[in-house]
Amino acid sequence: MPQIIDLSVPLETGIASDPPNLLPEIDYMEHDAGALEFAAMTGLEPAQLLEGKGAAAENCRITTHSGTHLDAPWHYHPTMDGGKPAMRIDEVPLDWCFRPGVKLDFRHLPDGHVVTAAEVEAELARIGHDLKPLDIVLINTAAGTAYGAPDYLSKGCGMGREATLYLTSRGVRVTGIDAWSWDAPFSHTLKRIRETGEASIFWEGHKAGAEIGYCHMEKLTNLESLPASGFTVACFPVKVARASAGWCRAVALLND
Repeated sequence: MPQIIDLSVPLETGIASDPPNLLPEIDYMEHDAGALEFAAMTGLEPAQLLEGKGAAAENCRITTHSGTHLDAPWHYHPTMDGGKPAMRIDEVPLDWCFRPGVKLDFRHLPDGHVVTAAEVEAELARIGHDLKPLDIVLINTAAGTAYGAPDYLSKGCGMGREATLYLTSRGVRVTGIDAWSWDAPFSHTLKRIRETGEASIFWEGHKAGAEIGYCHMEKLTNLESLPASGFTVACFPVKVARASAGWCRAVALLND
C-alpha cells in the first residue's frame, strides 16, 4: 500500500479560516439529544435505547467553499474555452481528479506576491519536472502553516493570470494551493489596485479560467510533507448539483 498524506484541513469553527461572513457554523448534537430525536421519529422511549443514548449528529451552515474544496470553472465566470458554458462541479470529469502530482515550492516568496509564468517555469526546471497534460499541480506557499491563525487570509503568494495560463495551456486541468485563494490575498491586491488604478488584476488567476477552463483546490495542508514529484493526487469533489464547488478530501499517495 502507498503512503497516504492527508492534504485536507478539518472543517471547524472558532478559527480564522475565512472572512467573517463566510465562516462555517457547526452545531453538535450529542447522544442524549439524539435519543430525544429518535423518540420523536420512532415513538421509542430513550430508555429503550442502549444506555439511553441515541445518535450523535451535526448541523452545519457552510458554503461549498468552506474547508478544503475543489472550485469548478463556473465559480470564476459563466463561460470558458471561447464562450462555452462554464463547467459546474457535478460536470467535472472524475479522471481529472486522480492524477500524478507535482509540487511547486513558493514558500520563500513574500506575502501578496503574484507568481509569474517565468517563476513557474524556473521552479519546474529546478525540480527537473516536465509538465504532462492532466498533471495536478500543487502550490506550496507561506500560508500553509498559518491556517487558522489571525493572519491566514493575508498570508502567502498567489497565482497570476499568466502563471495560470502557463499551466492550463500545457494541459493542466486541476491545481491546488494551501492559501485561502488561488490568487494573491485580497488585502495585497486591493492595495495595488488603489496605487495603480488597474482593477483588471483583481482575481486574475481565477478569471484565467474564462480562457481555458480548469479547477483548483484551495485551503490545502501538509504540502511541505510532499516531495516535488513521485506522488498521485486524489481529490474527488462532493457532487453538488449545478454548484460552483464541492468539498473534497484531498490526499496524496506516495509512489512506491
